[in-house]
Amino acid sequence: MNFYLSAVDDLLRHADDKPSIGLILCKAKNRIIAEYALRNTATPMGISEFRHLVKLPQHLTGTLPTVEELEAEPAS
Repeated sequence: MNFYLSAVDDLLRHADDKPSIGLILCKAKNRIIAEYALRNTATPMGISEFRHLVKLPQHLTGTLPTVEELEAEPAS
C-alpha cells in the first residue's frame, strides 16, 4: 500500500491536493498479518473492523467516485 500511495502522490497528485489515503478491504480479520504488514511503516495508519454499511457524511457526498465509476475504470 505504501508503494502505491507514494507513487500516486509523486506522479498524480496536484499541488493543491492533500496526501492520498489508502483503504484495504479484507474478507476476513487477521490481527497477526495486519501487525506484521504495518510494523515498519513510518506513515500514520489505522486499522478498523467493518461492522455495517453507514451512509456517507453529507460533506463527502460527491467527492468520492460511485460504484459505477469504479467498475468502469480499466483494470491496471
